[in-house]
Amino acid sequence: MLSIQGLGVRFGGVVALDDLSMDVPEGRVFGLIGPNGAGKTTCFNCVTGLYRPTQGKVMHEGRDLARLPRHRIARMGIARTFQNVALFASLTVRENVMVGAHGRHPAGLWSTLAATRGARRTHEAIELAADEALEATGLGEVAHRDVGTLPIGIQHRVEIARAIAARPRILLLDEPAAGLTAGEAGALADTISRLHRGMGLTILLVEHNMRFVMRICEEIAVLNFGRKIAQGTPQSVAEDPAVIEAYLGARR
Repeated sequence: MLSIQGLGVRFGGVVALDDLSMDVPEGRVFGLIGPNGAGKTTCFNCVTGLYRPTQGKVMHEGRDLARLPRHRIARMGIARTFQNVALFASLTVRENVMVGAHGRHPAGLWSTLAATRGARRTHEAIELAADEALEATGLGEVAHRDVGTLPIGIQHRVEIARAIAARPRILLLDEPAAGLTAGEAGALADTISRLHRGMGLTILLVEHNMRFVMRICEEIAVLNFGRKIAQGTPQSVAEDPAVIEAYLGARR
């Protein structure tokens, strides 16, 4: 579904990613972990077109995403959330989620201003997609609340709802459990697992909450200083000496 091949990113003299290669199989929940500054979000930014890599390719169905504009990548069925919440604070939860559906249901300026039949159908489709995403993520009760008044944990869930309103095939989640209590993180893990099964999503997940990662990921890659140091099942990665030393701390 997604093949990252020899990806390298440099910011001046700083190497953010160094010859990263990994394949994300279709229909899997794939984790990407590592210490702060390991290059995880940089990888996400290359996949979604926010960064242009210095070298390498990001292949999806025979096309190199690294050379495409961001809106084209989104319309190919690739959606994401952000490490730092990026919502419209003055809009309601439902209005924020509706934004995610606009890419799949574009309407022209003049047809919208003239309120043509086609524009009305487009708006109805956007509302339906948003309501389905709200129901799937358990946000129906806060749909009409201003998103800026809600706790950060709920805002992370709104970002997920906005992403799936676009009905993607690949979903990238950047630290979705950040700021959540153990109970909230467990409930979110259940929600993501249901979305994965119900929508047939391929999910690429960055997260520091190891209990969360081990619970929902089928395969994990580990980065350290921009390089991949391990890849495998959650159990094999947790027992890998290089991971223990670089990420979990060396045993004494």
